[in-house]
Amino acid sequence: MTLGSPGSADQHTATQRARTALAGLMSSVGSLGLAAAATAPALLAAIDQHAAAVRDSLQADLRPLSAIALAGYVEGIRDAAREHGWRMPEGHIDFAAGDWVLTRLLAVCSLAQGLPTRA
Repeated sequence: MTLGSPGSADQHTATQRARTALAGLMSSVGSLGLAAAATAPALLAAIDQHAAAVRDSLQADLRPLSAIALAGYVEGIRDAAREHGWRMPEGHIDFAAGDWVLTRLLAVCSLAQGLPTRA
């Protein structure tokens, strides 16, 4: 999908959709997972390592992270994980259990928290 120039209506709509998707992720696992990480140094370290890998994957050293890039990344991770039988945990989640996909999603939530509130 090709977006219009920065500031265009298409860009604004895509950004709003991406922010909505990231807010949904934050609501489903991010808030609780990042709160758990605040009291579990090993989980926090794993999230930080995953966040660095996400930044590398999105070439964040060359251009700023955006809601659109992060939401697209989440969609790709979820699609690939589902193809391999992964499902989003339901009920009580043991965030420290070492689930790679869940830790990666928490890393995206952590990165999304650092995005500017307006794009």
